Amino acid sequence: MSSEALGNKREYGYLTSGNESKMITMKKGQYVSGYSVGILYLDECWYPVLPGNVANLSTYDFPVRLKRVPNCTQERIHVGDPTLEDDIIKAAKQLEAEGARAISAACGFYGNFQDKVADALDIPVYLSSVIQLPWIKAGLKSNQTIGMLTADIHGITDHLFKSCGIDNPNYVNVKGLGHLPEFSAIIESRGSFNNEVLKEEVVQAALELVDEHPNMGAILLECSDLPPYASDIQRATGLPVFDFITMIKWVHMATTQKPYQGFI
Repeated sequence: MSSEALGNKREYGYLTSGNESKMITMKKGQYVSGYSVGILYLDECWYPVLPGNVANLSTYDFPVRLKRVPNCTQERIHVGDPTLEDDIIKAAKQLEAEGARAISAACGFYGNFQDKVADALDIPVYLSSVIQLPWIKAGLKSNQTIGMLTADIHGITDHLFKSCGIDNPNYVNVKGLGHLPEFSAIIESRGSFNNEVLKEEVVQAALELVDEHPNMGAILLECSDLPPYASDIQRATGLPVFDFITMIKWVHMATTQKPYQGFI
């Protein structure tokens, strides 16, 4: 293999005490290493980013790398403003050049650009938790539905679903949270919120969703701010709960495979 080809090759090695002498290559232009998932986040948000949130680094037991998309505000991303496309692709390509093996994001409405960004990059792209819907549905009974909690019900559009590879979302029951008194602090960037009250609002919304749709088999949390409450929602509803973190962990594991050791 030529030196140029080696310079463009992404390193998928795993260093152990038994392979110190192995020849190791690094992709040209990459300096930072030791992480797999690059995460795009919003601009001009102002509210607490709790452990469990996609943008809180203590959420992960593995390293991730975050990059802000300039001028990508909640208002613009929620409506899928098409003029954001170039900036989102540019930021994603920067993460790719810096060594990311896959790209995700810290807002479910980045899914409006899922298909465009995936086509533009040479690494896998999973911008929205919504991408998990077909996989979740495949594991349920044919007559079961999926409940979805979202920060902005007006942003859940056919375009968002289609960009995320979902042509027929009739098995999804959606409930919005943006109108709730405490949760609205996130939408309105008020800088603070009462976490206990917000948690109660989110759990109550999940319980209402179960009451309204008793044939639900699972819940998906669209919003990247909701994973801190996933365990509370699960305990209250007794259902499997999927969110951004279940997706990012799945992506991380697929791009950091390690050799197994043990008895045969």
